[in-house]
Amino acid sequence: MSGESPVSGFELTEGLVYLDGNSLGALPSGVAERLDDVLRREWGAGLIRSWNDAKWMELSQRIAGKIAPLVGVSPDDVHLGDSTSVSLFKTTVAAARLRPDRHVLVVEPSTFPTDGYIIAGVADLMGLELRWCDPADPLAAVDEDVALLNLTHVDFRTGAMFDMAAITAGAHERGALVQWDLCHSAGAVPVDLTGAGADLAVGCTYKYLNGGPGSPAFLWVAPEHQAAARQPITGWMGHQSPFAMARDYEPTPGIRAFGSGTPPVLALSALEASLAAFDGVSVDSLREHSLALTDLFIALVEERLPGVFEIVTPREHSRRGSQVSLRHEQAYGVVQALIAREVIGDFRDPDIARFGFAPLYNTLDDVRTAVDRLEQVMAAEEHRDPAYAERNAVT
Repeated sequence: MSGESPVSGFELTEGLVYLDGNSLGALPSGVAERLDDVLRREWGAGLIRSWNDAKWMELSQRIAGKIAPLVGVSPDDVHLGDSTSVSLFKTTVAAARLRPDRHVLVVEPSTFPTDGYIIAGVADLMGLELRWCDPADPLAAVDEDVALLNLTHVDFRTGAMFDMAAITAGAHERGALVQWDLCHSAGAVPVDLTGAGADLAVGCTYKYLNGGPGSPAFLWVAPEHQAAARQPITGWMGHQSPFAMARDYEPTPGIRAFGSGTPPVLALSALEASLAAFDGVSVDSLREHSLALTDLFIALVEERLPGVFEIVTPREHSRRGSQVSLRHEQAYGVVQALIAREVIGDFRDPDIARFGFAPLYNTLDDVRTAVDRLEQVMAAEEHRDPAYAERNAVT
């Protein structure tokens, strides 16, 4: 994949510069047609027969086969079907149960909010201690009392990226398990959970994986933990024989024990079609293009808007995800004024204008156009428009 020629096949309006793929990915071509087929033929005509005829029960495992190479694991160890929050609850409880002699869960204070909320809830539910770590040195908070260190691989506000392998190794030296949130990295930066020796991971599919709003999340548990791992939502889809309708719960072997309720067929079908955009695309080529995009954006902002913004995203490639975040006291107005000029980014409280670069479809021309319009916004002080004094419900 060259710097100017990302994968085509996305339903993007001509003239629009979409730099919010780190929040909601663009619609890949073919997804609408696939959903129409599922609705009209599989559900409409096939009705309940489609659980067998259309192999709806196999959707999760088929999709796992497409996600697994993007995060460096085997498809046999990936489960899909729940939200990120539910997935995180399941894996966190399972991790705590794997370390019954330890009573501390460690989280970074700058983590994506749902991670902090869910893990605090698990701590309360299980009588454990929640400990906040310093994001600059998370291992300093890990001692012999820690059962699990949970980190977000790429920080959602700043785009800073942790060294997964080094941190995982350091936590293991202290006897703790490590869980990674891949929501802001899967599909945009290289991830090698197996190579890093990670224990558990979760990730959403509606950002860089383009699965659609609210598309199902995935979870992963390292093979060596699966036999002993016990998740807390023991629904029928995790049973070894769900249609035996047995009274007592018997978990199915392997990752499928993390299933709970009936698979969301429509959402999974859309996701499966969306992931076709990654066919034949290497993770290394995505990373090369991502870095070209973010490097150019940083360089142009520094050159053409010196002193106007603080670039809070790390410059070092090894520490950067696939976004660039700019700090400005009126960042919300900046983002809204850009949206009015057909450049879509987003805002994160309190003062971050965030631009996510999706290497599957963003181009270097998108970057140039975005900075052109950003310069125009600031020159005309469009970000000061009183209309932007009141924030939208979704920012």
